[in-house]
Order: sequence, then structure tokens, then C-alpha cells
Amino acid sequence: MSNAGSDAMSLLEEAGAVLKGHFQYASGRHGDTYIEKFRLLEKPHVTEALCGQLADHFRRLAPELVVGPTTGGILLAHETAKQLGESINAYFAERSESGGRYLGRGFVVSAGQTVLVVDDVLTTGGSVRDTLDAVVSAGGRPIGVGLVVDRTNGATSFGELETFACLAIDVASYEPDDCELCEAGVELTIT
Repeated sequence: MSNAGSDAMSLLEEAGAVLKGHFQYASGRHGDTYIEKFRLLEKPHVTEALCGQLADHFRRLAPELVVGPTTGGILLAHETAKQLGESINAYFAERSESGGRYLGRGFVVSAGQTVLVVDDVLTTGGSVRDTLDAVVSAGGRPIGVGLVVDRTNGATSFGELETFACLAIDVASYEPDDCELCEAGVELTIT
């Protein structure tokens, strides 16, 4: 694990965000480790430090806008944009009733505007993909994906886009019908 990764793990542990047990993730899969993003987002100094890592990593790509998916991505987009500079706005992509995400609330993306997409905890990549689609639909040009935690340890790809995670870890997950924790009778917590 890199220094940035060990720093991120220390910050997550300090915030009480690393939980152990038996969890059902938003994807429906089960696993023994859950990163409770709201424990880190409720601590401004932790959010600031992790978004500082994202901003430092992507600064050379000169993003003109930062976008995150609701809910956790709102705070991350705001703090990352703040650390990138005064001229950088922070938007968020909301869930659409028909599926996917969109940029609403009067957010305007200039044609070809360079956009950094940020998110809290990557499990399947669905929220990030939907946010990237929303950015492209609005006329923006995604240039990178910044994550606080990548639970796939780099196994999830967003095509040609550069992806950086403050912490990349490999957390085993299971289909509910094939879950060792269910078989062992460990109490399930739905996240």
C-alpha cells in the first residue's frame, strides 16, 4: 500500500469509517467490510485531507469543473473544487426517475469543458458511469475519475480515463446465494 493509501486508511479509521461484520451493499452483494462514507464526510478535516489528495493528483490535468453523484459526491466535488482553485465549480449528478443520472438545478456545462468526476466508495462503478454519462450528455469532456476508496483495488476501469483512489483495497464480496457469511449465520446489516 502506498503512503497515500496508508494515510487514507489512517484517516478512515480515525473517522470510524471502516466497519467489520456482514453487510449487504447497495449493489446487493454481501461482504465483511463496509466503508461508512458518512463517518468521513461528517469530519471536515478528514474530507479536506482526502479531497486534497484528489486535487493534488488531478491538478496537472487542469479540470475546469468537478462533478460527483448524489449524495456523498456532493461534498467531495465541493471540497475538491475548492482545493483546485477559485475558478472551479462543483456540480452534482442526481438520480433520474427513469434510471441513470443527470445534471439539473440549472447547472451549465460548456461544450468540451474538462470535468473531473469524484465519488466516495467504488463498489461496482455504476454511480460513476452514470455520472460520466450525465457529464457527456451535458456537453462536458471527462478527464479523470477520483475516488476516496476503490473497493475493487483497481479492477474497475473507466476506459481511457485516468483513475486515482486515495485508498485502493480488495474487499471480497459475494452474491447473496453464495455468501459464506450467510451460510455461517452471521447477522446481516443492510447498508
